[in-house]
Amino acid sequence: MAILKTTRVSRQFGGLVALSDVSVEVMENEIVGIIGPNGAGKSTFTNVIAGVYLPTSGKIEFCGQDITLNAAHEKCHAGISRTFQLTRPLVGLNLIENVMLGAMFGKNHPMKDARRESMEFCRFLDLKNIERPVSAMTALEIKKMEIARALATEPKLLFLDEVMAGLNKDETMDMIDTVRKIHSQGMTIVIIEHVMRVIRELTHRVIVLEWGKVLCEGTYDKVSCNPRVITAYLGEEAEC
Repeated sequence: MAILKTTRVSRQFGGLVALSDVSVEVMENEIVGIIGPNGAGKSTFTNVIAGVYLPTSGKIEFCGQDITLNAAHEKCHAGISRTFQLTRPLVGLNLIENVMLGAMFGKNHPMKDARRESMEFCRFLDLKNIERPVSAMTALEIKKMEIARALATEPKLLFLDEVMAGLNKDETMDMIDTVRKIHSQGMTIVIIEHVMRVIRELTHRVIVLEWGKVLCEGTYDKVSCNPRVITAYLGEEAEC
């Protein structure tokens, strides 16, 4: 069953067409990768699905319901959560308080319940010393904290926007294991990423965007050997 379905979704910013007739489906318990060159529309697609922007045209269905015009908080309450390409910790709050925001504002939990549930998510993601300020955390820990905050909204669908960016090899492997662990709990995941090793290791299916349009989709092995994808994006990285 498709948990997410878009039908000819487009988004314009003045005369700039960021998305054009994007029709895709994400099935329950899939890990779907979205790749493409800079400016392809990957983050715009995430923002439209999450409700940061409304589509200029087209339809978005989530769990069989039309959510095209729903606001961001309504989509969050429905079960869509996301991280951001650039980390957005609240530096005035400590680790556990950052995570609690997801439970309090994403699910309207009272503070006591939000703290208890947030502690569980921190344990699940191996985040320790939860009273630490953000300034005392590593880049990997901050990224995990943001994932924990997203999970605290109790989503059915999780968008991860370049969570591997800026991580070294060991940290990247740690994050790959983290995503697998989250998926093993039944989570449907869409991952936007430039690191092809991550896409190869994690995804069941890959959607390639170029100039706001779907260039192709399929397994990593299929799309990585597509001449159009090699020309548009992968270049010499492709291993066919």
